[in-house]
Amino acid sequence: LELGRLLVEAPNKTKNEIIDAVTTVLHANDFEIVHSEEEMLIERIKIILIEQLVDLPLDIKVKTSELLASALHRDYKTLSKLFSSKEKTTVEKYFIKLKIEKAKELIQLKQHTFSDIGYLLDYSSVNHLSRQFKEVVGMSMTDYKNTENWKRNFYDEII
Repeated sequence: LELGRLLVEAPNKTKNEIIDAVTTVLHANDFEIVHSEEEMLIERIKIILIEQLVDLPLDIKVKTSELLASALHRDYKTLSKLFSSKEKTTVEKYFIKLKIEKAKELIQLKQHTFSDIGYLLDYSSVNHLSRQFKEVVGMSMTDYKNTENWKRNFYDEII
């Protein structure tokens, strides 16, 4: 089992028995099986973008559009339209939300200055990060840092 994929080996079970058993376990853990190619593409887009935030500092050498088109072997315009129609937000806005969630995590660790966080997340300036943070979170980074009630979301729950 890995993010977005599951391999099941059960030679003595029918396909339907496997699907029923896996579905039961997944639903019990608030997961579900993706059935259509469109749903799979959207989930792959999300996984690729989430994986971008694993290694810091971000070193974004190619545009998000080029990264997705190359990784998924599809035209970015098609991917973008599909994502926007199903998720009611753009790929770019989704990636910003992911980066802001990572910024919240880094603020909570109390190991980095705001400038460091901006650098780690590949922002052109701390002001740019600050504006996006306030727009997404609804409060400044300083206010967020000083609050005791830190609210964060799991990456796979962001939309």
